[in-house]
Amino acid sequence: MTLGRLALSRGTVDRVTERRTDKAWLDAAWADPRTRVLVVNDGRALIRLRGGDILLRDGWSTGGQARDGQGSAELVFRSPVEAPADAPPEAPEGARYLLGQDADGTVYFGMHGELPARGAEPAGTKVLSLRAVGALLGDRDAGLMTHAVALDNWHTTHTHCPRCGTATVVEPGGHSTRCPADGTEHFPRTDPAVIMLVTDPDDRCLLARNAAWPERRFSILAGFVDPGESAEQAVAREVHEETAIKVENVTYLGSQPWPMPRSLMLGFRADAPAGQQIRVDDNELTEAIWFTRPELLASLEADEMAIAPPVSIARRIIERWYGAELPS
Repeated sequence: MTLGRLALSRGTVDRVTERRTDKAWLDAAWADPRTRVLVVNDGRALIRLRGGDILLRDGWSTGGQARDGQGSAELVFRSPVEAPADAPPEAPEGARYLLGQDADGTVYFGMHGELPARGAEPAGTKVLSLRAVGALLGDRDAGLMTHAVALDNWHTTHTHCPRCGTATVVEPGGHSTRCPADGTEHFPRTDPAVIMLVTDPDDRCLLARNAAWPERRFSILAGFVDPGESAEQAVAREVHEETAIKVENVTYLGSQPWPMPRSLMLGFRADAPAGQQIRVDDNELTEAIWFTRPELLASLEADEMAIAPPVSIARRIIERWYGAELPS
């Protein structure tokens, strides 16, 4: 079983990277009434729900994942003339993020802007986070929102030159900034993180609960890659730091962007030799447990625990080990 359709690794729109610095083309696209603009703010956008409401639990969707490319939710776009005229103070004024162009010629932009207050959204819509709704969006919309949120998170936190402190200027396509004082260019940051499922000689999987998570939520281990470290080295180090378990046979499975705020999740499997005892790092984890497949299923069906939701690569890695989809 492969990892399948990773919720935030989908997309159908051509990113037209060659157009990001073509100001004449960008201005013409912005003047085209067919152009669509996605307004984002703090990882959220206005979403139209199909076929009724979406059940949310602890900020996550429990409605499964879009399997047919269409989804049960869709983005609400604006035309350029309806786009925010003035950006809030935390965003670069007038910044627009080129997201790409569809096969029919429609161009998509992202922008930072105000969203309707809770309870004041237009009928049939809600302001939802990428974390909550990403798995329910169709292929096109999942790719567009992931792209827009990633760029917006970077722009709202990297507004000045790291060399001299001067406020930077956003380049026309929104994929870089330039310092007007020293001329340096700056590009969006992506932090690589490893996320890994560890199994023992009895093919039990190791699941843990982070101290910051809601009660009963478990997932696989994860951590950021250190400077000068390979992803495989990071897997072994993080597992040992958090659980005192040493691993071998680290195998890459796949990746998914996680722009909350700016990570790229690199998925792995690893084997834990026999005879080791779990000792959790009390700073990050509250507990870590070995599960057989029947034990995991029984705990989920009895609502004694919850695992990572369909929007995450962690869920797909766990299901790959389990051999089938698991109940939400």
